[in-house]
Amino acid sequence: MKKIIEIHDALLSLLPENTAFSVEDNDYTKIDIQTEGVTLPSKEEVEAEMARLQAVEDAIEYQHNRKEEYPSFADQFDLLYHGGYDAWKAAIDEIKTKYPKL
Repeated sequence: MKKIIEIHDALLSLLPENTAFSVEDNDYTKIDIQTEGVTLPSKEEVEAEMARLQAVEDAIEYQHNRKEEYPSFADQFDLLYHGGYDAWKAAIDEIKTKYPKL
């Protein structure tokens, strides 16, 4: 399932660590910074960071998809034992083909 980056994600990346803040309805105008001395990044900075983070997430989406579909290690060992290396490799290659690296 594709992760959609939201304002909260961008703020976590842009603001100093341990900054307390809240965002309502993923709306820039509804951001509240509760940590004294921390200023809110501009809307443009937040949007640019959201776009950057979404690009990173999109580039590694295949990893999340593969992880969900790979058989458990126990099932993989069972396949190796009963079907051999070629059967195991075919099963793994099928998933890798379904979700290729970009």
